[in-house]
Amino acid sequence: MQANKVPVCTIGLFNALNDLWMGSMEGLLKKYPTLALPHSNAFYLILCIEKGEGTLVIDQDRMRIRPGQVLLIKPNCINTIALNEEASGTVIAFTADFFSLRYNTNVLHQFSYFTEVNHAVFSLSEEKGKKLSFLLWQMMEEFQSKKKASQKILRSYLNILLIEFDRLYVPQHTVKVHNAVNDKIQRYQTLIEQHFKTHKMPSDYAEMLNISTNYLNKICRTILGHTSGNLIKRHIILEAKRLLSYTTNSIGEIADELGFEHASYFVTMFKKATTQTPEQFRKSQWTA
Repeated sequence: MQANKVPVCTIGLFNALNDLWMGSMEGLLKKYPTLALPHSNAFYLILCIEKGEGTLVIDQDRMRIRPGQVLLIKPNCINTIALNEEASGTVIAFTADFFSLRYNTNVLHQFSYFTEVNHAVFSLSEEKGKKLSFLLWQMMEEFQSKKKASQKILRSYLNILLIEFDRLYVPQHTVKVHNAVNDKIQRYQTLIEQHFKTHKMPSDYAEMLNISTNYLNKICRTILGHTSGNLIKRHIILEAKRLLSYTTNSIGEIADELGFEHASYFVTMFKKATTQTPEQFRKSQWTA
């Protein structure tokens, strides 16, 4: 019997403690069998293939996996991964929040392979393969070390990696088919980025989008696996983390910057979302 809904996998699938996870491709599907079934990711997935073969199905697009390839899969598309037992390489999963904590969200969107297609495939020359292998080795060393400020260093490595992929990307020059629901979701997320300081209720955005609040909530839950209200809160928490990590502003100043009437409201919301007070989170950034 076919399931009524395709499961949406969060980065917690990998038992990740943070919003970036790295691992070996060897035995990947045995450890995480959900990846071999139709599913949707709430994170970006990068497969760096050294050896072995397989197939990747993204929506209705089926492709062969070969040695010397890099495959990038965007969130929210239905995909299935098949790999043979000889497959080896590196897997990287990361959330948009992980990258955007240091780099503005728009920078991630500016990578052409993330805006033009649901996935991208690169075939590497021997020289490029060696360069990539060295960078991945450095990232893996940092990921496994769990040293002071390792998350900040990994964020920088990830930025370098994505820039290298952007240099390799050749646009497909295909006509983009716009999905009305996905367009609404994208517009909603953009509006949140623009107005979250003054508009904190889904009904405000539903009015801007000329749709009902119930419909907005429905499409957010269906496409992203989050309620419309949760998306607003997630963005506020992301902005709070940025200010706590990269400024010396007081908690009261940050609360005011984020549009809270009282700092206590901000502290309560932040702790409920992260299980840490803002001060605890700030201190953790140089020990994580």
